[in-house]
Amino acid sequence: MHTHSLKIGVLIGSVRAGRFADTVADWFVSEARQREDMEVHVIDLAEPALVDELGLSFDRSGDRSGDRSGDRSGDRGRDRVGDRGGDGGGDLPRLAQRIDGLDGFVVVTPEYNHGYPASLKLAIDSVHSEWRAKPVGFVSYGGMAGGQRAVEQLRQVFAELHAVTVRDTVSFHMAWERFDERGRPQDPEGVGKAASVLLDQLAWWGLTLREGRAVRPYEG
Repeated sequence: MHTHSLKIGVLIGSVRAGRFADTVADWFVSEARQREDMEVHVIDLAEPALVDELGLSFDRSGDRSGDRSGDRSGDRGRDRVGDRGGDGGGDLPRLAQRIDGLDGFVVVTPEYNHGYPASLKLAIDSVHSEWRAKPVGFVSYGGMAGGQRAVEQLRQVFAELHAVTVRDTVSFHMAWERFDERGRPQDPEGVGKAASVLLDQLAWWGLTLREGRAVRPYEG
């Protein structure tokens, strides 16, 4: 890994029981961790410490609008803290501190009723200046729209927070049909290329903005 690797946070926005987020996020994190210019940190809003910190209600009603109920991944959010690369533990820092220590982000989001999860909005809004002058990319999934309507709304939110959203996304329409029983994409070459493009853009913006903040702190 490069000495000056970018620290990239992968923020998992769904906290619904039976969420499909685990399947999508696990695949994307594995892609990102193949790069030598990035150090990947997972921030899962279903981590017990974040559920408590943000006052989230862990939704056990099922995942029926875009994010799939009863999928192969199961309800893994609460019992997998720390198994994605050392981001977990009993005493997690506050969310704002974790965001502050990162150079860029990829948000993994489903689309619920033409929008993104309330848990994700709460998490984003609980952090302020720590988002500023940092790049944000998106991996979305859902039904026919592939989560893209959620992404377009999130671009407006992050613009208000002075973050920079990258152009290209990774999107899975009818997502539960795009992965096999092992959680592997049916079209690994196609989605792998899309992930590479997103990460290339994130790397350019991440490095450029990090160097810019070091020379001239962003005041907003």
